Amino acid sequence: MKGVLPLLLFLIPASAAWAVESVVVMGLFKDRAIVTIDGTQRVLVTGEASPEGVMLIAADSEAAVLEIDGERSTYSLGSHIGGAYTAPKQAEVQLWPDRGGMYLTPGVINGIPVDFLVDTGATLVAMNSVQAKRLGVDYRLRGKPAQVSTASGVSPAFYVDLEAVKVGEVQLRNVGAVVIEGNYPEKVLLGMSFLGRLDMRREGDLMVLRKKF
Repeated sequence: MKGVLPLLLFLIPASAAWAVESVVVMGLFKDRAIVTIDGTQRVLVTGEASPEGVMLIAADSEAAVLEIDGERSTYSLGSHIGGAYTAPKQAEVQLWPDRGGMYLTPGVINGIPVDFLVDTGATLVAMNSVQAKRLGVDYRLRGKPAQVSTASGVSPAFYVDLEAVKVGEVQLRNVGAVVIEGNYPEKVLLGMSFLGRLDMRREGDLMVLRKKF
């Protein structure tokens, strides 16, 4: 199986937003925050509201200012807002397909947010050289030269180890990856060097990734 999951965001008027019961701050970055709202992971950008009506006012690596149900407060990494939140026994992430049966999920590589294309047919996490440079992956200095076959032919590549890869609450360290010179793949492929270290199961269209203990 090979697929991608685009995270579908449906904008609704503020008046139609439902009351938020719980928010968990999962990741903090400049003008962006990863939060779990009533069990659903969202990537918030400054000035934009989630479908649930949670708005990110400001953010950096230390804290985020969120507007929830009309009230603004500052929250640090790991903050739990609302009494309904119960930490899961095992870290897991639930992924749903788009209309084409493809899977995409937001995640983090070495502390920097990315959009992953879930690809169980890829042996390693794979990215193009432009993406690697944005993520600060020094593949030329620290990588092992190789060649890979792509849709446009054989391309030079480098095998590297990523310090940390995170999707939702699931984080793994020292994840094998390949950096391909050029613009392929367009999205970072979440391959088996990450997925193979997790418990994976399918419940209909739902894909569940659970960290092993």
